[in-house]
Amino acid sequence: MASIEKRVTDNGKVSYRVKVRLKGYPTQTASFDRITDAKKWAQHTESAIREGRHFKTTEAKKHTFGDMVDRYIKDTLPTKPKSQNKQTMQLNWWKEQLGDYLLADVTTALIVQCRDDLLSSNTRRGTQRSPATVVRYMSALSHAYTIATNEWQWLEDSPMRKVKKPKESRGRVRFLDDNERECLLLACKDSTNECLYLCVVLAISTGMRQMELMNLTWPDVNLKDRYIILHETKNGQRRRVPITSHAYDLLKAHNKVRQINTQLLFPSKRYPDRPFLLRLPFERAIEQAGIDDFKWHDLRHCTASYLAMNGASLPEIAEVLGHKTLAMVKRYAHLSDGHVSSVVESMNNKIFGEDQQQEAKNAEKDQ
Repeated sequence: MASIEKRVTDNGKVSYRVKVRLKGYPTQTASFDRITDAKKWAQHTESAIREGRHFKTTEAKKHTFGDMVDRYIKDTLPTKPKSQNKQTMQLNWWKEQLGDYLLADVTTALIVQCRDDLLSSNTRRGTQRSPATVVRYMSALSHAYTIATNEWQWLEDSPMRKVKKPKESRGRVRFLDDNERECLLLACKDSTNECLYLCVVLAISTGMRQMELMNLTWPDVNLKDRYIILHETKNGQRRRVPITSHAYDLLKAHNKVRQINTQLLFPSKRYPDRPFLLRLPFERAIEQAGIDDFKWHDLRHCTASYLAMNGASLPEIAEVLGHKTLAMVKRYAHLSDGHVSSVVESMNNKIFGEDQQQEAKNAEKDQ
């Protein structure tokens, strides 16, 4: 129930003090100069309390956007160690733009303006920021809003729900043709880094990411049954990676000369507890091989592309690469067109039969 009390000061100024009391909720009060405003506030507040909206709105007026970012970085990001550093940087960028605003005043339009500014700005290297990068910034902020809305009850709803993400590119597919692959492997063999050739062969034959490969320890390797267990992966799930053929032979030979002062497969000579740095020897090998526009991560594209061209299905490619969904491997679908054609032909033969198809061909000749 709402009650309105009229008050008159010594100088004759009139005001109206409103109290809204509902069982089970704290009393809400406010003062107005006009009785009509007091009645409207009482009606709106009582309705909002009954619908569970009022106190969220009140909290949104108590906390700034910066408060939300700070609490999220302090309480939530430590539970996401793999992305903690990157998302801290991304969220602090948002805080620089909107930190002083009350959460109640941060609208969808404000966030859209920041999104567009981010999309049109350059990176530290002076290159145009990609839509994919902007999407990562937005995802970090979106989760912060989700936590603030659902767990902290600071907001009634997230303004990110209506913000459209920039359209990402279809994804890079750069893989080595037969000649490029041969040149690269020869250059890796000639490298002063004794492990580079093995690392490149393992990367192509298994599809392991660079950090998955470089953080391998000997307890992860089962040479008897020819597989590696990846405990720390990007999607958080363990993955079993088979080792076959040339990669197995090289790894078996590498085991015979392993360093006894470390468990790492590819330790730095100076710091045995850390993996050696691949970037410089790999870049030199790429340059020596005369290959343009090729990065280490493209070795994963090689794995996926070669699998597709050898008839592997998209689910099989996803399983090898460690993707939870097919979305990331659909970029390789065009490389398996020949395999798809044979599957379609097989299905048609089974349904219509070779005899019916031959009759259709004969009829066409008669015409």
